[in-house]
Amino acid sequence: MAETDLALPVKAFLEGLGYEVKSEVEGCDLVARRGDEPPVVVELKQRLTLGLVLQAVDRLAVAELVYLAVPAEARRDTGPYDRRVRKLCRLIGFGLLVIARRTGRPTVEVLEEPGPYRPRQDPRRRRRLLREFDRRQGDPNIAGSTGVKLVTAYRQAALRLADVLNRQGSASPRELAAATGITDAARILQRDVYGWFARLERGRYTLSPAGFTALDAFRGSFAGVDQD
Repeated sequence: MAETDLALPVKAFLEGLGYEVKSEVEGCDLVARRGDEPPVVVELKQRLTLGLVLQAVDRLAVAELVYLAVPAEARRDTGPYDRRVRKLCRLIGFGLLVIARRTGRPTVEVLEEPGPYRPRQDPRRRRRLLREFDRRQGDPNIAGSTGVKLVTAYRQAALRLADVLNRQGSASPRELAAATGITDAARILQRDVYGWFARLERGRYTLSPAGFTALDAFRGSFAGVDQD
């Protein structure tokens, strides 16, 4: 099972417990939130490795509840059912999820719940994690993806501005902010991180050729602006 194959059953499992789940948020494979409860982070891997453990240790700086998720097909002597592996999870404070295909459909089994171990929290990184989660529209990424451009909240905002420019031809930052509700529209246009915008004159922007290409490439990854 590829990492992206692990993502959907884990996401469905968490959603069944009442969580809202989003993928690839600030480096975390899956982030889940349920009301005002602390966020849950899940890291997906095809097998248990030191790299996965170290990755999960880093995630404890932004979330108290961190799970490792691996397929049941991992080796028995080093995989999720190994007593030493489960003991390590309890010692560090991780939860452990196993994805199996016993009945044709992937199922998720909880082997360990996160323990009481609590490292020093990083409030700044936690704020970034929650801010990115709250600002991102929908769940445009697939957890476990590599070698692809991720759709962040910033990219979604730039795409919404590009969408308006595509419809209207040109606009001022103030007009774009009013049309989209993006208060920092002027800063996004001026920085032009992706090269999507072209300035026609002072205070007036249009879409560059790269912007048209981006709208086609990322169509469906953002909520467009309804036009009257």
